[in-house]
Amino acid sequence: MSMRIPIIAFLTLAALAGGELAARAIDPSAAPTEAQFRDGTAEIDRRDACPTRAQGEEDEVIGDNLTSNRPSLLFVAKSRSPLTPLNKGGTRNMLKVPLIKGDLGGSRLDEKRLLLSVPVLNSHQSDEVNPTVRDLPASDELAASKEVRVAQLSPRESLSLKSSHNKDFTSVLKTPATIATNADIPEAVNSNARQLDGTLQISQAGNADGVFVADVKIRFVNSRGEAVDKKGNPVEGRISEDFIRGEIKLKAGDNYSREVVRSDLQQLQQLGLFEKVTVSTEEVGTDVNVIYNVQERSARSFSVSASLSDDIGVAVPLSYTDRTFGTTPQRLAVELQPSLRGIQYDVQFVSPYLAAEDRLGYSVRAFGDRRISEIFNKDIDLPNGNRVREIRMGGNLRFTRPLGDWQSTLGLNYTNISTRDRNLNIARRDELGNPLTFSGSGLDELYTVSFGAMLDRRDNPFNPTRGGIISLSTEQSIPLGRGNIVSNRLLANYIQYVPVSLLGISESEALPEMLAFNLQAGTVIGDLPPAEAFRLGGRNSVRGYDSGDIGSGRSYFLASGEYRFPVGQDVGGVIFVDFASDLGTGDSVLGKPAVVRDKPGTGAGVGLGVRVRSSFGLIRLDMGVSDSGDIKFILGTKQRF
Repeated sequence: MSMRIPIIAFLTLAALAGGELAARAIDPSAAPTEAQFRDGTAEIDRRDACPTRAQGEEDEVIGDNLTSNRPSLLFVAKSRSPLTPLNKGGTRNMLKVPLIKGDLGGSRLDEKRLLLSVPVLNSHQSDEVNPTVRDLPASDELAASKEVRVAQLSPRESLSLKSSHNKDFTSVLKTPATIATNADIPEAVNSNARQLDGTLQISQAGNADGVFVADVKIRFVNSRGEAVDKKGNPVEGRISEDFIRGEIKLKAGDNYSREVVRSDLQQLQQLGLFEKVTVSTEEVGTDVNVIYNVQERSARSFSVSASLSDDIGVAVPLSYTDRTFGTTPQRLAVELQPSLRGIQYDVQFVSPYLAAEDRLGYSVRAFGDRRISEIFNKDIDLPNGNRVREIRMGGNLRFTRPLGDWQSTLGLNYTNISTRDRNLNIARRDELGNPLTFSGSGLDELYTVSFGAMLDRRDNPFNPTRGGIISLSTEQSIPLGRGNIVSNRLLANYIQYVPVSLLGISESEALPEMLAFNLQAGTVIGDLPPAEAFRLGGRNSVRGYDSGDIGSGRSYFLASGEYRFPVGQDVGGVIFVDFASDLGTGDSVLGKPAVVRDKPGTGAGVGLGVRVRSSFGLIRLDMGVSDSGDIKFILGTKQRF
């Protein structure tokens, strides 16, 4: 007994000294010294450049719904002394390890001390020592159990623990005084997985800009933003972590930069493989680990539905998407809508820009679309009493790559536009004798070369809360085909998000409180087929009007403002104002379709909306009231912009 006390005291002091030396050791060579610098790009779709001129009234996909939390801190006491778990008759001493200020699992630590139980060998234990490494979850919680396992780590990682792909989530340290139970584990890990956009506070420092990045981790999450399931098993990803790492700029050994993280999110978004991506941070001493939490889209999806319209009657829309077509990032999307009056189709193959290889992105698309004309509407029909139908067929080839901070797209496009009656017979003039096409034959052909550039300054493209987008495009037609049309179409679009706190409602990262603004403008120089005039009014223009009811002009200006605010965890509200004008150009379109139909040319609308997060994505319901007193309801998906 007299010998046991000195031995215990000696081992205790050795453990403390070993831990202190490990904590102070610094080895700059342990971290990489080079980082790859590149920019991501997102595809610019001609249909989205100006919603008033869209091939269809699809909602623009700007982001998704995310939740967030404050970053936690990771505290690890290390020892160079090899220790083994206690046997049944072993003894245990308690070592007080001081911790720095910070958050751990949501609890504020203020110069408090955490008691860590350190096993001490007694005379009954074996002389054989087998130190083991216990894998930690990819959260910033300290893994612990009834048996404390320790191992020597590299000097640069003296305050961090690396985890393997098969992480152990069976026990985490939740608070300074309590070891988490199995029931607490998923929430502890998932709370960190839902952190957002890489701008979170680190201890008392404000943000992480300029902080040394010790490690960059990839963590897969499910549709609820959770990194582990209820049983504590990690969510497994389909896409290789190495592939994802190759597409992001931020590397271990770099200094943290919000601009680099934002660029990484843009690059991951344009791949089309992820539903959303969040970025969280964890402290490792004076450095940080950066974690990209990725939610994958399904590899393949198929849907079928039914629709009824007064034009084509009953139709059965079908859609299929394969996001692993060919090599990993390539995708194929097919949409078919068979009906008794024909079939509509939209087929697209996309190979996005790959940053790791600096490989040019490209896409190929073919489409055939039929719809009631939004230019030749408002009670003026064809001589036979039928409403005017527009049939569009064509395709395009587009190339994408970054140009500095701008994301660019170069396209070669062909569009065949014809005006027809209900039975698809060619229609050349309306019942007043006004021409419906530029060629006068009922059919116009457009061969064009387009170029678009977009500067994306949103904090997170999957769910923006601040920042903005500027997109510019030009499309030059070549005088080939029916009509020999020579023209140039110019478009500009600006979106800005401004975070506010007017209601004092608790912060909601999924549907945050903000002001959102959208300004658009466009004009056509040269020849203008009537069907290519800018259509004003509708769900993506001025809510409160039907599509095209405000005007059809050679030029246009559109302004929208929204106040978005949270109502509940998965419900948000919107108050909006829309305004649009054809700038007095309605009478410069061939046949003056807007003038003869008595369209006002200028219109405004105000209204209220509801946003609901669901398993199908964000659902929006808007009620718009026009300046003429009409009320329109709009049900759709995604935010207006």
